Amino acid sequence: MRIIRKRAYARAGLLGNPSDGYNGKTISVSVKDFWSEVTMYDWHTLEILPSQYDHGRFRSIYDLADDVSSHGYYGGIRLIKATIKRFVDYCNAQDIQLHSQNFSVRYESHIPRQVGLAGSSSIITAMLRSLMAFYEVDMPLEIQPSFVLSVESDELGISAGLQDRVIQAYEGMVYMDFDESQAQIMNGIKHYHYERLQWAPDLPLYIAYHTQLGEPTEIFHNDIRGRFNRGEQEVVDAMQQFAQFAEDGRDAILANDMPHLAELIDTNFDTRQRIAKLPKWQVDMIETARACGASAKFAGSGGAIVGTYADKAMLQNLSEKLSAIGSRVVAIHPTD
Repeated sequence: MRIIRKRAYARAGLLGNPSDGYNGKTISVSVKDFWSEVTMYDWHTLEILPSQYDHGRFRSIYDLADDVSSHGYYGGIRLIKATIKRFVDYCNAQDIQLHSQNFSVRYESHIPRQVGLAGSSSIITAMLRSLMAFYEVDMPLEIQPSFVLSVESDELGISAGLQDRVIQAYEGMVYMDFDESQAQIMNGIKHYHYERLQWAPDLPLYIAYHTQLGEPTEIFHNDIRGRFNRGEQEVVDAMQQFAQFAEDGRDAILANDMPHLAELIDTNFDTRQRIAKLPKWQVDMIETARACGASAKFAGSGGAIVGTYADKAMLQNLSEKLSAIGSRVVAIHPTD
């Protein structure tokens, strides 16, 4: 019996977000401390097993209400189904004949939910890798992020951008340019310019996420999208600025200019705060980190932050101060 296990890591948007959804530029990093994993093995029928977020049994009516408030109405089974369906569509379009062996599949996720660390796309990415291995299909790496995005946006109607899917496909640290002038078509799927950056093992990066509070990506993105589409100049200008932060950050990383990188991270958040009303508890995380001397910005849509720190003493201080307001700090390093 074949057993296939594939993982996809959480991610932190280091610079440029949320401009990835507006033909901008971003830099993201993998967070190997958190991951989703898909396990597939030969089976007589095609079977999708529920995971921890797919349960239908609760202690009380209040327990159910709390669960929906925290996690929404859907678990990961819809992500698995949509990935399988889209994979079949892709193979049909490429005239790839799939073998007839069925499989059983299960998934598990160890990524904190609704704090902007890309938990949903990690499940899809891990599932895609599993399907490719099970059916021995070689999908070019460049188009895998766009495939994952199509599962969410086209199949499930989830508002999302390419940044999360790119870093989860490539891993490590990646600079992304989503300008249409960079777009290319491969196997009928559009992709952009993605560049792996050398991530020095001693680059002092951390993330912190709130252990109890969070909010879905759509709460932030949908509001900004409407204002952008209406041509609100402040928002249009901000998206161009976010993209420039990523471009300048790429240069700072290549030059090992950590003070400039830290400055860009702080300015990225300040710019975001100017165009959006942000929850106080999320701003508190930023201000607490900065009071410790660290740089800080949102790692995604809110609920998690990312930045640089000076040394182990500062990291310890970060952990203590952020823990006092309900957040956990993790130093992040290159994936193996």
